[in-house]
Amino acid sequence: MSETKEFTYSEVSSHSSKKDLFLVVHDKVYNTSSFIDEHPGGEEVLLDVGGQDATEAFEDVGHSDEAREILEGLLVGKLKRAPGDPARPPPPTATTSTAPPQSSGLGVGLYALVFVGALAAFGWYRYSLASGAEGGK
Repeated sequence: MSETKEFTYSEVSSHSSKKDLFLVVHDKVYNTSSFIDEHPGGEEVLLDVGGQDATEAFEDVGHSDEAREILEGLLVGKLKRAPGDPARPPPPTATTSTAPPQSSGLGVGLYALVFVGALAAFGWYRYSLASGAEGGK
């Protein structure tokens, strides 16, 4: 795109229907009308942010590199902010993306406990069979 078209927030907000759906991510305007039926999260997700700045919603989901490539293919211009437009969402912070994953309970420890228990039960079973066969002689 040699010359980038500029859209005002007002222009973007007028494109909020399923057949005519624009959204803004990082001050770039995307026409997602052709992608709405293919969106893995369903059309409702896109319709909820249609005609708006969807940066926060897009980043909160943690889209893949492939999703970002698809988005770039839908680029139609950039947002020209004016006084009175909604505030730009803050950029993602490093602390959010580098935070360690939250523990979800016992996790691997529970699987290890079940495995050890099953191994002990199998050992006892084999021992019982062997001692029962010897006792019958």
